[in-house]
Parts: sequence; structure tokens; C-alpha cells
Amino acid sequence: MNKLRRYIFLAVLTAGALILSILEGMMTLPYIAPGAKLGLSNIVALSVIVVFGFKDALMVVVIRCILFMLVATNPITFTYSIVSGIVSTIVMSIGLKHAKKLSLIGISVLGAMAHNASQISVAAILFETANLYYYLPILSFVSIFTGCFVGYASIFVTNNLNKTFTRLGRELK
Repeated sequence: MNKLRRYIFLAVLTAGALILSILEGMMTLPYIAPGAKLGLSNIVALSVIVVFGFKDALMVVVIRCILFMLVATNPITFTYSIVSGIVSTIVMSIGLKHAKKLSLIGISVLGAMAHNASQISVAAILFETANLYYYLPILSFVSIFTGCFVGYASIFVTNNLNKTFTRLGRELK
């Protein structure tokens, strides 16, 4: 695939991730855990890791976080978002590369747990208290379910991206 076409696909996927982030910001998950989210933009991140690779996924995540800050949040929220986005992308990439027996669902759960752990860590640093780590087991439990949802959705997106590229007769990487 030529560079221009590749960047166009990545730009469209970044826009999709941004839209999912904005929609998720409007949603609440009642009765689950305060602050818990589905992690819809991670569907795009995991799909890009699988189809395009780590570097492109990291680029999509960073650009999505910057754009999301500009249109919907503030610098403090950006700090949480960028750190957890980068950490979860790294963890999912390592999981995909080294954990051959894990499915995309398992890799997504790892990413969700890493995302929550890094957000708690950022909050602990900003608020100068380790007490926030007491909330981590609850978020980790929620991560199992949100990670499964994101993993299933990523399988669907990845399969459709692969079909699109096959129809175009292009290589993915």
C-alpha cells in the first residue's frame, strides 16, 4: 500500500476513534463503577495494532488524544488520556507480539487493565495520594467486561479492514 493511501486510512481511523471518544464522553455506565467507561476508542487502537502495527497505532492514539483535548476536554483530562492511551497501546502491542495463545479479547482485557492502572497512577501522582490504588481492584474487575466488549468489537473491525484491503488487492504493511 502506498504511503498516501496508508495515511488516509489512518486518518479515517483516527477520526473514528475521536468520534467514539466524544460519544463515550456523553455516555454513563450506571451501577458499574464511578468513572468506568467502555473504552470505545480502544477498538480502533487495537484494530490498528493488528492491521497496521504498533507505530501507526501509537500515532493514532496520540493524535486522537490531542484532538479530543482540543474539542472536548481540558489539559488535566488530556494527561490521563495520553498516558493511559500510550501505556495500553504498548501493553496490547506486547501482548499481540509475545502472547501467542491470547486472543484479541485477552489482549484487549490486558489493555483495559493497563489503561485503568495508568489512570489511577496519574491520579495518585496529581493528587499526591496512594489511597487511590484501593480503587484499582474494582476497575480491574470492570476491565474484564469492558476489555471483552472492546476485543469482540476489534475482531469485527479487524476482519472488515482485512476484507477491505483484500478487495483493494493491497498489502497491509
